[in-house]
Amino acid sequence: MKVARIYLRVSTDHQDLQRQERIVDDARTQGYYIANIYREKATGTRMDRPELQRLIQDLQPGEVLIAEDIDRLTRGELGESEELIKQIRDTGAQLAIPGVVDLSEVAKGQEGIPKIMMEAMQEMLMRITLHQARADWEKRRRRTAEGIKLAREAGKYKGRQADVKLHQRIITLRQSDHSIKATADILGCGTTTVKRVWSSYMAEQKNTVAGNQAAKEGRA
Repeated sequence: MKVARIYLRVSTDHQDLQRQERIVDDARTQGYYIANIYREKATGTRMDRPELQRLIQDLQPGEVLIAEDIDRLTRGELGESEELIKQIRDTGAQLAIPGVVDLSEVAKGQEGIPKIMMEAMQEMLMRITLHQARADWEKRRRRTAEGIKLAREAGKYKGRQADVKLHQRIITLRQSDHSIKATADILGCGTTTVKRVWSSYMAEQKNTVAGNQAAKEGRA
């Protein structure tokens, strides 16, 4: 039986993972048993993403890690990305990602020079793919920064608008004693967002209480 674990990632809470969900159905169509699906909203430049690390810990020898593209796994610096791929390979699992040719099974059946050539080719292809993912991220970041600069100069840049409905749902769930992680899982957002919104809300509550107390003392 072919066993797969699927990793889905977008960079921000404002993006939707739904588009990537198709790879789950595709994997099942290809005969894979899906051991788990790991969904995350976090930047691909960080290697300490909770769901990614949980996935690596869960991987078993012979399983296949499936992602939509290499940049779903990583957009980090080349050295960090290579270390991440090494962690995955060290589990004995394989990668199934467009643009990433996994020659590990082919290399196992070779000896001597052919084996060395296969392994060298795999490393070269991987380095090229990881480098391209990082380069694409840097290009997008540069263009975004240039766009913001031009908008500011034209007086049109207002910054990212807060998702008021999401913030209110976070506050409601936290008031109902849901943990930060549970709240994030229910709403499909990152734990960082939950922490930020809740901290802001608690600070506002504290200021309100302090203001009311000062008003009472002023009237006394």
